[in-house]
Amino acid sequence: MRETRPIKAANCCDNLVTLGVSGPFVAPYLTASSLQHSLLITTITHRRPRMSRRHIAALAYAALILAAAACTSSEEDDTAATSASRSGSVDLTGAGATFPYPLYSKWFSDYATATGVRINYQSIGSGGGIRQLSEGTVDFGATDGPMTDEELGKAKGGAILHFPTVLGAVAVAYNLPGFQGELRLSGPVVADIFLGNIKKWNDPRIAALNPGVSLPSSDILVVHRSDGSGTTYVFSDYLSAVSPAWARGPGRGKDVAWPTGLGGKGNEGVAGQIKQIPGAIGYVELAYANQNNLPVAAIQNAAGAFIKPSIAAVTAAAAGVAAQLPPDTDYRISIVNSPGAEAYPISSFTWLLLYRQQTDSVKARKLKDFLRWALREGEKQAAALDYAPLPAAMADRLVQRLDSIRIAPAGG
Repeated sequence: MRETRPIKAANCCDNLVTLGVSGPFVAPYLTASSLQHSLLITTITHRRPRMSRRHIAALAYAALILAAAACTSSEEDDTAATSASRSGSVDLTGAGATFPYPLYSKWFSDYATATGVRINYQSIGSGGGIRQLSEGTVDFGATDGPMTDEELGKAKGGAILHFPTVLGAVAVAYNLPGFQGELRLSGPVVADIFLGNIKKWNDPRIAALNPGVSLPSSDILVVHRSDGSGTTYVFSDYLSAVSPAWARGPGRGKDVAWPTGLGGKGNEGVAGQIKQIPGAIGYVELAYANQNNLPVAAIQNAAGAFIKPSIAAVTAAAAGVAAQLPPDTDYRISIVNSPGAEAYPISSFTWLLLYRQQTDSVKARKLKDFLRWALREGEKQAAALDYAPLPAAMADRLVQRLDSIRIAPAGG
């Protein structure tokens, strides 16, 4: 009578001791897959009268030789697999702003192709990125709103440096079925909409900015961010600059107490809500509005002109900033409501954050190399994804600033 019972072994070397001559004969059943993954040991019970001790011993010896060969091959394969896994592992981790994510994801992909260095970035919002960097759980953070002095003081790894990467626009997007033409809004009117003071699309204050345009009498539904967000910081920074009522009330911050509206997580969440809800209005980074085919309002700037967000308008908002920065700037600067006839008023830098004192020398050099590449090569990709590249003079200064990063000795 014969019984076949496969037994899965965790490691072939560990199971050599199971091979023996006493009792039922145990022999390894070796296949190509077993050399790479695991050893299948088949137990066969024979009719004892037909099996001599000499035959059992000989077969057992052969089984031991085959199993040893399998073990050696498996260990070599395990070593190769481990090496391959390490070579394909993530080299740097980051987290933060959703505002620049479309561009950052392309940067990280292209940089991995060019250098083999892999960067894992989690688009969780500026507030989350700041928290994770402050706790030391990521190698770098990203934010659309500069860290406050209080936030900087809580960072466990010491001084944090702000590196502007590109400029972007926060667009006021809307969903107004049947509306034809360009919607024009002023800063104070946008503030009153988000304060809940303007509730209808045909409110006289909106109508006054859009003469000769038919506006529906439908309700306005505000959509805002539900998570801590640099996009919210930029938007609320602008509203604080143009509306005393907003400055006294919610004020500026990455997370404010919204008087009205629905919350969406991330730029993608807000864009999705606006797209799905007729009558909705909200704020998103320009790339998200374009990707979702959302119409955006022309916003009245400091010069009185109504400007829609664009690369040229964002560049105009940043014009002259680089030349005016003092030598010791920390780059925590705001450009909302900038002067200039062509400037889009809700524009901002976005920043990568990293510790001045780096404790891991290998990661620190990889991080510096990536930033150098981003400031020299990555900037060329910005316009294609609806971001404005940094002024050349600022990018040059930031490359030099990389030398201020202190790296621990090798092995640190």
